[in-house]
Amino acid sequence: SKATVSVLYCRHLLRKMTCPDGKLWFYSNKGVYGCFSNFSAHPVVIEGKTYKTSEHYFQAMKFVGSDADVLEVMRADGPMKAAQMGRSRKRPLRRDWNAVKEEVMIKAIEAKFSQHADCRETLLASRGLFLVEHTANDTYWADGGDDSWDLETPERNLGRNRLGVLLTQLRERILSGEDGKPSGEKTLPEETPPKSDSDSAEGK
Repeated sequence: SKATVSVLYCRHLLRKMTCPDGKLWFYSNKGVYGCFSNFSAHPVVIEGKTYKTSEHYFQAMKFVGSDADVLEVMRADGPMKAAQMGRSRKRPLRRDWNAVKEEVMIKAIEAKFSQHADCRETLLASRGLFLVEHTANDTYWADGGDDSWDLETPERNLGRNRLGVLLTQLRERILSGEDGKPSGEKTLPEETPPKSDSDSAEGK
């Protein structure tokens, strides 16, 4: 089937492009692993509303309570613009954002990977590898550009790689059959970020 061919092709590329220590780096919204980025051109429907990308959804949720701001971010011309609007403190950031942002991210990626078969195939094809968002631009959702990032030694890492961790958890739950086919409305176990964490780069 086309799906089988797609998965096999992804696995072939994984052997060529993966870090030798069992990690798969991603960042760009282009190429084979572009769908791992929140900037990828995959609309998501969550609670009856359509968002141009998962980034649009994530950033819009910062302003729940201000319908005008949520709508403005939803309508942003591209994910980068949505991210810029979300990071701007000219809008009223919800007070509980640090407490809920991982829950919001989980809902965003579950929606994307349940609603787009191509994304789901690519995610499943990465089995056996730990996903790492690799960029110096982000020390919360990404690894902070740390070439030696290791889940087992968090105290040594430059970044927390939370997006990579959540994507890896989502993949494993799908593979284990715990959720069947994700609906985009369920949630995965998350690590609650400290209140002191602040936004700094893509996905904040």
